[in-house]
Amino acid sequence: MNYVADIRALTRKDLLLEVRARDTLPAMLVFVVAIFVVFHFALPAHSSALAARGLLWVAIMFTALLALGRAFVPEREQRVLDALVLAPSDRSAIWIAKTLATLAFLVAVEIVAVPLFALFFHGVDGATIAAFALADIGICGVGTFVGAMAVATRARDLLLPLLFLPLAIPIVIGGVGASVVSAPGRYLAFLALYDLLFAVVCWAAFEYVVTE
Repeated sequence: MNYVADIRALTRKDLLLEVRARDTLPAMLVFVVAIFVVFHFALPAHSSALAARGLLWVAIMFTALLALGRAFVPEREQRVLDALVLAPSDRSAIWIAKTLATLAFLVAVEIVAVPLFALFFHGVDGATIAAFALADIGICGVGTFVGAMAVATRARDLLLPLLFLPLAIPIVIGGVGASVVSAPGRYLAFLALYDLLFAVVCWAAFEYVVTE
């Protein structure tokens, strides 16, 4: 129960900081809207729905990078990351809480972005929504883990995308595949397997990342 309480407290802390500062979510919303506007005017009028859905995944992936890049910024600026690591709680709770907070930001953006995409381009089907639900877990879990690695380096803003984007390629493959095929089951299963595998790895290895 203490483990769950720690996760709840840390997640609440991150969400309250965003509510008060409004640093991450507005930037993500402006960014994704700007991407859709650019795509709307840059794509040919006769472009297919399949191509547009691929661009939707690109937009969401790069929008998520904004949230991931700021995941550990409050702790870095206030110099409290060491205090979190030294607190008498399991360090993996930090990773879970950061993942949940980032997931909340990403879902909030997608609630606006997906209808906007449907307005600018083509409709979004249920398979795409299911793919987003699975992909978001992988994006936030892996991105938070990589963000914890990058935050300790001088080139943190450069290192995060360099580490995250190669790991996110399977998410893009699974998400785009589920969005464009008529039978998306295997792609959804692939995304679920990715989430499970990396959730176990990140949960088990996070303690070593933050203590090094």
